[in-house]
Amino acid sequence: MEIHWGEPLSFVMSPDGDVQKINTIEQAKYWLARKWPVSDDARERALRHVDAAMHCIGSVGTARRAFIAAARTAGFVPEDLIALSRRQAA
Repeated sequence: MEIHWGEPLSFVMSPDGDVQKINTIEQAKYWLARKWPVSDDARERALRHVDAAMHCIGSVGTARRAFIAAARTAGFVPEDLIALSRRQAA
């Protein structure tokens, strides 16, 4: 069973512009647990909130916001911000 995560989140994950789209809460947990480049408080908080939401004892919205905060502290940039900055530079 997959839990509704809302609109996918897309982050630029490398200096080369590689984009990762997070479509499900299960994907978010996998990235936090297995692929995250830093182990900091934001990542730990996001893992706790994602796990709570997956067990229906926390809100998906809180988990999503924690994931976004962790992505920022890991240096990931939302893809839409990159696209916006490119449009403004043109």
